[in-house]
Amino acid sequence: MRRESALLNVIDVEATCWDGQPPPGSVSEIIEIGLTVVDVSARRRVSRHRILVRPARSAVSDFCTELTGLTQAEVERGVTFAEACRILVQDYKAGERPWASWGEYDRLQFARQSRADEVAYPFGRPTERTHTNAKAVFAAAYGLRKKPGMPHALQIAGLPLEGRHHRGEDDAYNIAALVLDLVGRGAWPATATVV
Repeated sequence: MRRESALLNVIDVEATCWDGQPPPGSVSEIIEIGLTVVDVSARRRVSRHRILVRPARSAVSDFCTELTGLTQAEVERGVTFAEACRILVQDYKAGERPWASWGEYDRLQFARQSRADEVAYPFGRPTERTHTNAKAVFAAAYGLRKKPGMPHALQIAGLPLEGRHHRGEDDAYNIAALVLDLVGRGAWPATATVV
C-alpha cells in the first residue's frame, strides 16, 4: 500500500491572458489545472490529470488560444472554479498533500482567485508551508543564479519536453519529471513530502 506522505501533487495552471492589458472588467482566471501525482519514495509519476475551468469574469482571447491551445468553446465545457477546488480537495487530497509548481505564479493565482470568488483555498491555509517552488529548488541544486523557465530547465537536466508547453496537463507532467530529477540528486527538500 502506498504511503500517503510520499505523494506530491505537481500543479500547473493556465489562465486567461491577453497581449497587453485585459479588456475592461476582465481579470485573469484559471482555465486549466494540470496535475501530476508523484510518488516521491518510488521516484515515479503515478498519474496525470486535467481539470478545465470555465471563466466567470473573462474570456479566452486569440492570444491565449495561440499560447495555450485552449479555446473559449473548450473551457465553456469546464467546471466552475469552486467545483475545480472541490475536485482538488476530494479527489487529489489538496488540503492534505504537499504540492509543487514551477515558480510562485500558480500558488498566487489560486490565492487571488480564491479570495475573489469567495472559495476556500484548496491547499489548506495559504500561509502553511505545503507548497514548494520547484523552480527555486532547481536553480539552487544546479547552482544557477537565474531561475530558468521550465523548458530551459528540462534542457539543463537532459530531459525531453513532452507535449505542448503552456498546456497545464503537459507542463505539470514535465515539472514532475524535473521534481524527480531533483529527488534523484538528493536536492528535493524532505519537508516537501511530509504531510
